[in-house]
Amino acid sequence: MTKPTLFVLAAGMGSRYGGLKQLDGLGPHGETIMDYSIYDAIQSGFGKVVFVIRKDFEADFREKILSKYENHIPTEVVFQSITDLPEGFTCPAERTKPWGTNHALMMGKDVINEPFAIINSDDYYGRNSFEVMAKELTSLEEGSTKKFSMVGFMVGNTLSESGTVSRGVCEKDGEYLTGVVERTSIGYNADHKIAFVDENGVEQILDPETPVSMNFWGFTPDYFKDSEEYFVEFLKEHINTPKSEFFIPTLINDMVKKGTASVKVLKTESKWFGVTYSEDRQGVVDKLAELHATGVYPEKMF
Repeated sequence: MTKPTLFVLAAGMGSRYGGLKQLDGLGPHGETIMDYSIYDAIQSGFGKVVFVIRKDFEADFREKILSKYENHIPTEVVFQSITDLPEGFTCPAERTKPWGTNHALMMGKDVINEPFAIINSDDYYGRNSFEVMAKELTSLEEGSTKKFSMVGFMVGNTLSESGTVSRGVCEKDGEYLTGVVERTSIGYNADHKIAFVDENGVEQILDPETPVSMNFWGFTPDYFKDSEEYFVEFLKEHINTPKSEFFIPTLINDMVKKGTASVKVLKTESKWFGVTYSEDRQGVVDKLAELHATGVYPEKMF
């Protein structure tokens, strides 16, 4: 049975955090959050890791990150560039922002031919998340198409005390997703309730147990072709909008609404945490130290 691949999105600018947080040593021995994801993926049965990064920090990335994983799991690197667009499209001169998570995902099409999961490099997802995803991907029949999945987290377990966050807010029927909308300003309001401002400028309250996507998705490789087709349509409408982004939930939502794909929402015991803002850093350092102290992770992972 082919082992699934883990695809790690590591091309983000880290603008809110104030640096390349992908390379920040947060663990007690200088581990990055990615190290924990890779370790958990190996333990859970993933067979390869692909990283998408920006070309300008390739040297640092290879020296500080990839070198650690030698003799542990095969790795590959692909690159995201704002100028990498389909034939017939040219990146506007004023464009500086990356095209979004689904554009980054598209960079893996030439090196991934098996079911794969995709995660953010700067999010801690927890061992059980990788276990349930690996189990789902390995259970797919060979040649399966349009059978996608996602790890669902309760929104109340995914917030930062330091500012608002972006989350894919989900609706589901039984264990299957019926819709997901990317909300970019979720946080605590004056009454300490979880809220966001919708597209009409109206504050909406979320139940703490509302399932959200933390960008931990499972795909069959046909998703690359779907992405290319949708990206063309996205560019026709948004190419001259400087801050427009092609989000994974945007495409997933459209496919689910049209009934062209199914997305299973996977339950997990894991709790998410991450460094969205620099003020979050110490809390993450403390949590990782505790996970080592309680034996969840060994003193030396790599």
